[in-house]
Amino acid sequence: MFFILSKLLPPLVAPLGLMCLAAIAALILLWKRPRWAAIVLSSGLVVLLLASSGWTCAALVRSLEMRHAPPGDIPTAEAIVVLGGATRSQRSPRPWVEVNEAGDRVLYGAKLYRENRAPLLILSGGRVEWLGGGAPESEDMAEIARSMGVPNSAMRQDPSSLNTYQNATNVRDILETEGIHRVLLITSAIHMPRSLLVFQHQNIEAIPAPTDFLFVEADIDAMSSSWQAIVLNLFPSADRLALTTRALKEYLGIFVYWLKGWL
Repeated sequence: MFFILSKLLPPLVAPLGLMCLAAIAALILLWKRPRWAAIVLSSGLVVLLLASSGWTCAALVRSLEMRHAPPGDIPTAEAIVVLGGATRSQRSPRPWVEVNEAGDRVLYGAKLYRENRAPLLILSGGRVEWLGGGAPESEDMAEIARSMGVPNSAMRQDPSSLNTYQNATNVRDILETEGIHRVLLITSAIHMPRSLLVFQHQNIEAIPAPTDFLFVEADIDAMSSSWQAIVLNLFPSADRLALTTRALKEYLGIFVYWLKGWL
C-alpha cells in the first residue's frame, strides 16, 4: 500500500497537481462563492508560475545537488553501488536497453570500476509491472556495464528493490554476504541526500559519488548574465516545472522517510 501511495500522492501535491485541485475547487465555488473561487484560482496560478520559473527551479534543485558535491578525487572502496531509475527495458521497438535522463548512474559506475576505484559493482533496482514492466533494472544496468568492459564476475545484482529504502536494505544483505563495509554510492545528485541518509541508517559506510547534475555553475552564471536572461528566467517553462517537481518530490520523500524511521 505504501508503494502505491508513494506513486499516486506526490503528483497531487506537486505544483501542477495543486493547480488542478485549485481549478476544480474554483469551479465548485464559482456558482455560490465567486469571490472565493477567484482567490483559490489565483493562488493556484501563483504557485504554478513560481514553480515554473528558472530562479525557483535552480534554487530548489541546487539546494539538493550541492549537499554532496563530488570531491576533487574519488576515493577507493570495496564496492561501487549504483541505484536504479536509469534505464528502459529492451521492449519493441527499442533495439537494445536504453538509458533515460538518469542514465549517467550506470555509465559513471562502470567508469569508476574501470578506473579501479573498487573491484565490485553492485546494481540495485527492480521493475514495477504496472509501470511498464520488463526486465529488472539491475539486469538492464548489467547489460550496459558489460558493454563497457565490466565482467560478470565483478557484478552483483539486487533485482527486487522498488524504492530507495529497499535499495539500502537489499544492498546491505549483499554487503554482509560479501564481507564488504565501505562502498561508493552512485545516484543522481538530486537524489543523493535522501539515498545517503537511508544507507547510513542501515550502518553502511557509504561515500557519496553523485552524478547526473541538472545544474552546473555555468548555468547559474548565465541566468544573471544579462537583463534578457533575467527576464527570460521569470517566464514559465514546462521543463523548469518538471525539475521543480522533482526537487519537491525529493523533499517530500525525505519527510516521509523520516516519519517512517528510515533515515
